[in-house]
Amino acid sequence: MNQPMYQASVPVFKQLLGSMSAVLGKADAHALARGIEPTVFLHGRLSPDMFPLLKQVQVACDFAKGVCARLAGVDVPPAADTETSFDELQARISSTLIFIEGLDVALFSAAAEREIVVRPGTPKERRFQGQDYLLHYGLPQFFFHATTTYAILRHMGVEIGKKDFMGSY
Repeated sequence: MNQPMYQASVPVFKQLLGSMSAVLGKADAHALARGIEPTVFLHGRLSPDMFPLLKQVQVACDFAKGVCARLAGVDVPPAADTETSFDELQARISSTLIFIEGLDVALFSAAAEREIVVRPGTPKERRFQGQDYLLHYGLPQFFFHATTTYAILRHMGVEIGKKDFMGSY
C-alpha cells in the first residue's frame, strides 16, 4: 500500500535520524581520540541564544516522533529530556526510530486531510490540515534541528561532511 503522506514522512525522518546517530558517533569518537570531555560537545552551541547540542537532538527526535504520530492519528509518546551523554542521545534516537518504524502505513491513509492541532488550548495553538502540517511546519522544524546538530559538531571540529548529514537513502 503506497501512502504518499507516509512516504513523505517516515522514510525522511528515518534517513536523517540515522545520519544524526552516525554524526553523534563520530563526535563521541572525536572527543575520545582527542581527550576532550564529551560535555564540551553536548553543551556546544552555534550562538549563545540557541539550544545546545543536547536539546537540538531531543527536539529533532520530538518532531520526528510527534509529526509521525499526529499524521497517523495516534498518541505522541512522552519523553523526559533527561539525556546527558552521547549514549543516552543514541538511545533517544533509537527509541524514536523504533516508534516511527512501528507505525502501520495504513494509519496514514487520511493523514493529508486530518486536522492537526499543536499546543491545544494555549495562546500558541495552531491548526493545520495534515499535509500542510507536514510540509510547512513539521519537516522544516525537524530539518532545522537536524541541521543545527550537524552544524554545531562541524563548527567544533568534528570531521563530518555533507555525505554524513545526508546519510543513507
